[in-house]
Amino acid sequence: MIDPISSFAINFIAILGGILLFIFIAGLIAALIIYQIDKHQTQQTIRRNYPLFGRFRYLFEHIGEFFRQYFFAQDREEMPFNRAQRSWCYRAAKDVDNTIAFGSSRDLRIPGTYFFLNCPFPTLKEDAVKTQPFRIGPHCRQPYDAKSFFNVSGMSYGALSKPAVLALANGAREAGCWMNTGEGGLSPYHLEGGCDIVCQVGTAKYGLRDEQGRLSDDQLREKAAYDQVKMFEIKLSQGAKPGKGGMLPAEKVCSDIARIRGIPEGEASISPNRHPEIGSIDDLLDMIVHIREVTGKPVGFKMVIGSTDWLDDFCEAIISRGIEHAPDFITLDSSDGGTGAAPMPLMDSVGLPLRESLPALVNKLIMHDLRDRIRIVASGKCINPTDVAAALCLGADFCVSARGFMFALGCIQALQCNKNTCPTGITTHDKDLQRGLVPEDKAVRVMNYHNHLVNEVAMIAHSCGVSEPRKLKRKHAAIVIDSGRSVPLDILYPEM
Repeated sequence: MIDPISSFAINFIAILGGILLFIFIAGLIAALIIYQIDKHQTQQTIRRNYPLFGRFRYLFEHIGEFFRQYFFAQDREEMPFNRAQRSWCYRAAKDVDNTIAFGSSRDLRIPGTYFFLNCPFPTLKEDAVKTQPFRIGPHCRQPYDAKSFFNVSGMSYGALSKPAVLALANGAREAGCWMNTGEGGLSPYHLEGGCDIVCQVGTAKYGLRDEQGRLSDDQLREKAAYDQVKMFEIKLSQGAKPGKGGMLPAEKVCSDIARIRGIPEGEASISPNRHPEIGSIDDLLDMIVHIREVTGKPVGFKMVIGSTDWLDDFCEAIISRGIEHAPDFITLDSSDGGTGAAPMPLMDSVGLPLRESLPALVNKLIMHDLRDRIRIVASGKCINPTDVAAALCLGADFCVSARGFMFALGCIQALQCNKNTCPTGITTHDKDLQRGLVPEDKAVRVMNYHNHLVNEVAMIAHSCGVSEPRKLKRKHAAIVIDSGRSVPLDILYPEM
């Protein structure tokens, strides 16, 4: 005979076991449901590629706000882009509340920190004006009236996946900005998006070469015949790898990319470190004039400035040949620019940062009376309103960003760009990983990111008392120097 206490214990254990079994089964069913929801939703790439488990990223990101003071790095410590910078991009892309609370976590004593010098009587909303299209290439048969001062920088199809290119191209169309093809050539996916396109002429002439690998006039005419192609950019050097050509690993050279570039499938795509036919200033100007005559469209070049000695010779050569021989624009990249793959010594230690090279270039053009002829496009870590507004203050006419738009696509800075393992599907050709990136949804985020950035740069401009961003001048900003004090840009870099 079982005593009452033993009977109670047996019943309790049975009931408890039943409850635990019910919880386990309910939890399993819930997990399966969540797995299916995550697998088929299209809003968040990580959850789509890693159903159920991907939710832990967002959980840890949320609870980090409360525990990071004990266990996690602070908002502004991570490189190359810290959590605060990335968070702004994500919120802008998602079109959610972009305000912050309590106070800035930005250390205002670090050399290189920008301040904008607000005026006592900022521009009223009703007095603000919309930035107007700005003409590039006044001496071309088909000049380009660029609508936005903020645009998508060069990223090749190959370095980027097909869904990423489609999302960027469609988003750029909706935002009213241009998209640069990068040196990988013009792909059908750039055209499918319907945006304005800048076709880059890389050192290997991908997509623009003949059978011997030389620049082909027929290919130039074919690309220029597309109305979407608005300009051509000769790439001399890039911020993360000045003195080194493009590097696309063999595992990323699929048949589609090989066909567009005109190279063998499955072999690493390594570009020359410079254009073989450009060995002097005159050679550069000759190529600019030639491409402009063949295409009828604006032509410029992209470079990173190291030595500045040659700029006087460059300007004097233009003046001696005639102002119509000048480049229509110069894209100035920074030593802290980005790339999919580059040797560490070049990425870490070669070239000047934008805050030094941009005023130097602008001053040289002013000195030689070429500033109104040549448009300046600033590139290199311009992902937040502060960076873009500072570049405009220093003299840029336009800014372009690659990594900012990658964050808009969902990039989590996993640093896998040089491999075929990007977890968000942006820089991989693995179909399973690409599945997480839905172009239709991400195009909206690209547009949102662009629009928020443009609006917040305008907000900075209005606080400085000007009606629109292009009226920002050096007198409207200051920068912290080594002593810890801030110096107005017009004093630190006086216009010549």
